[in-house]
Amino acid sequence: MCIQNKAEGQNVRILTEAQGNEAESMIREMRREEIPECVQVIRKSFRTVADQFGISEENAPRYVAFATDERRLFWHMEYEHRLMFVDEEDGVIRGYYSLLLKPEGECELGNLSVLPEYRHKGIGTALLKHSVETARKQNCTVMNLGIVEENTVLRKWYERNGAVHTGTEKYDFFPFTCGYMKIRLD
Repeated sequence: MCIQNKAEGQNVRILTEAQGNEAESMIREMRREEIPECVQVIRKSFRTVADQFGISEENAPRYVAFATDERRLFWHMEYEHRLMFVDEEDGVIRGYYSLLLKPEGECELGNLSVLPEYRHKGIGTALLKHSVETARKQNCTVMNLGIVEENTVLRKWYERNGAVHTGTEKYDFFPFTCGYMKIRLD
C-alpha cells in the first residue's frame, strides 16, 4: 500500500488481494453535512457483527449498530470535539473512524468501520494506520479501543496490527462481553 499526502487529504492506493486491482481512495476529515451518510456506514458495518453474534435492538439497544444516530455523531463532533475521518472513493464513503482525545496522552478509537461490500480490500488497515498517525500527531502515547470480545477474528486482526488485549468487562445491558485493547504509540 502506498500513501501520499495531498492538501485536501491523503490518497491511499489500495491493492485488492483477490483481484489484484488498485483502487485510489482518500482518507480525509469528515464534513458536518456527511453525518447522515456516516451514520449509515457505522450502522451497516456494525450490523454484520450484531447478526453474527445474536445482538439485537431488543437485547442491546445501546449497541453501536442500533444506538448511532445523527444526534450522536453531531455530539461527538461539536461537544466532544472528536477527530472524525472517512475513507472515500468516487464520492462514496466506504469507511469511518473517530478519535476522542483524552487527558495524559491517551485517546480512544471509536467506530472504526468499513461497509461490508468493501471489506477485505485493505481499507480497514488503511483507516487504522491513519488513526495511529493522527493520534501521534496529537501527541497521544496510547490509543484505547473496545470490541465485542467474542469476535475473535476482529481481536486477532487488531493484534496483528499492534494492539494488545488489556481485559474484559461484562455489562448487564449487553448480551456479549466487552473486550478492551490498546495500541502503544510511543
